[in-house]
Amino acid sequence: MIPRTMSTQHPDNVTTPFFVESSIIKGDDEVKEAYYVFSHLNCHEQMWDYEGKEVDNFVVKKLLSRYEYFFRECVLGKDVRLTPRVPNPSCERVEAKVLLETLESIPRSFDAAKLFYGEDVTPIFEVILPMTTSHIELNRVFYYYRNFVVGKQNKSFFHGDVTIAEWIGEFKPYEINVIPLIEDMPYILDCDRIVENYLSDKYVEYQRVFLAKSDLAMNYGAVASTLALKIALTKLEELEERLSVQMYPIVGFGSAPFRGNLKPDTVDRILDKWRNVQTFTIQSAFKYDFPERDVVNAIEKINNTSKKRGETIDAETAMEIIKKTSDEYRKTVSTLVDLINTIAAYVPKRRERKLHIGLFGYSRNLNGLTLPRAITFCCALYSIGLPPEILGLSCLDEKEFEFVMEVCGDDIVDAMRFFNPNVLKILPNEVAKRISVDRFDFEIDIEHKEVTDEIIRSLDRIDEEKIVRAAYIRKFLG
Repeated sequence: MIPRTMSTQHPDNVTTPFFVESSIIKGDDEVKEAYYVFSHLNCHEQMWDYEGKEVDNFVVKKLLSRYEYFFRECVLGKDVRLTPRVPNPSCERVEAKVLLETLESIPRSFDAAKLFYGEDVTPIFEVILPMTTSHIELNRVFYYYRNFVVGKQNKSFFHGDVTIAEWIGEFKPYEINVIPLIEDMPYILDCDRIVENYLSDKYVEYQRVFLAKSDLAMNYGAVASTLALKIALTKLEELEERLSVQMYPIVGFGSAPFRGNLKPDTVDRILDKWRNVQTFTIQSAFKYDFPERDVVNAIEKINNTSKKRGETIDAETAMEIIKKTSDEYRKTVSTLVDLINTIAAYVPKRRERKLHIGLFGYSRNLNGLTLPRAITFCCALYSIGLPPEILGLSCLDEKEFEFVMEVCGDDIVDAMRFFNPNVLKILPNEVAKRISVDRFDFEIDIEHKEVTDEIIRSLDRIDEEKIVRAAYIRKFLG
């Protein structure tokens, strides 16, 4: 069973879930959350995120011991999955050794599950490697686990002594699957080559490939990110045919249109538009900012559908638009960095996280300008009535605009509900001139406009409560 729904820990929710005592989800709350999404929401998978935050390394033992009745019936690793996202040492040097600690914990989790179920059950057998740029990075994780975590069990402590396995027990599973999480544009467009090279020395029945939406949109614009994902998914379909290995793409959809537009009330549209995606991420706003019944029904709908052949788009035209709109988007955002960072300081936190600088922050083209993470970035712009989806579109001619609206139009129109014309008064002239909304047919959400008007008028003394109030109307933080 390849999961259709993956619950994640992205902090894009406005509403605090009932099982959390404060407004910030942390530590032990995330163990409760994993049980909740399995038992109540019927998500098939929980991503266990080690990237950029403190994480409970004993989650398997805690789930099985605290919720014994549920996990007797629903086998962890078979009926539902727990999949760690680990730090990538190539990009996150400070957190690099967390990767090794996580890999070392996998056999311990196996032992806990074997003791619980009375037979060999593998609760964790895949890890997600973020910011993947090469098959070499994937192989390092794969072979480190096989050769050093498991491989050491047959070594003796010293000549003539017992082996490590004889002293402390066998190490299982013998191998793990590594899922590339590909986040930057050049590598998204080259995802098939990365995966093909990784699989060149392996015999597998299937391969999961995680394609980012949020960071891709933040770095290149909403339109460029959508078009790039469409191209990448088609390339993975072609790779599947070439290798005769099943490809199961995961795409990281958030609730904001900029980050994917996946909400309980858009599920039908997203399933049709992204029919060649296997696993959809169910992020925090989806889980906690809508009535639970609607959330359960929406997840059930996704779970009960199957991946299909994707729609094809004109890749040549799409690539021209990606280049054109991303250049325009990046110029515009570079001018807004100070404004975005000012507002971002007042966006409330929803989970404990360490500082993480996105790819945009390392861009040489932007002279090292840094921005907050994608959720906070979105929230800052939505809070002043400037949906980031429209940034970078003024450069399109009519034919290109029609192409974009055919592929991405629903998401843009959904975002335009939260546009406030008064935002143009506080933007630099060069930016205001680039924002053209005349070509869109949309209705403004009056309640949201009233709140963003208050925020616009008080940029010198921003009120966090108003930012939260606007987010409640949208049903997502960012």
